[in-house]
Amino acid sequence: MTELDRLTALFSALGADADARDWAESEAEEGLPQLARYRLLRTVWQDVDAWGTAAPQWVDAYRTDGVAADAVDRALAAGLTAEDLGALAREVARETAFGVLYALTDPADGSLPTEVEEQLPCWRLAELTPAGVPTGRHLDALHEDFAELEPKGIGP
Repeated sequence: MTELDRLTALFSALGADADARDWAESEAEEGLPQLARYRLLRTVWQDVDAWGTAAPQWVDAYRTDGVAADAVDRALAAGLTAEDLGALAREVARETAFGVLYALTDPADGSLPTEVEEQLPCWRLAELTPAGVPTGRHLDALHEDFAELEPKGIGP
């Protein structure tokens, strides 16, 4: 089995389906950590989607125990359904996830004076081998691929 075939199989196992070969070729030919990128973005989308798909469960849980219990009760009393709340929560989660991914690329948000910003640390998300050893490759600009990987038939 070639490295390209191995990568393609791993992307397929993660659900890349029709795009598995393209992702694998990009990693193999360009040396980009595409498998790590795809795995992280897939995980983020699973968490975002859970707000919509598991809405009946979290709505019930929030009604019995949670700081948002009163807000959830008022929304239901106003005629919203658990599915409505789930769609809203998913959208908030999607926007928040995008914001976090963007902040990983550029932590400066313009809220601080330049002389302060220049003294602050930055960060970088690094790829590790399965054994936990740094590969030297970094996952940059994750926000750029975020929307592209939105599960089909779920988004707006």
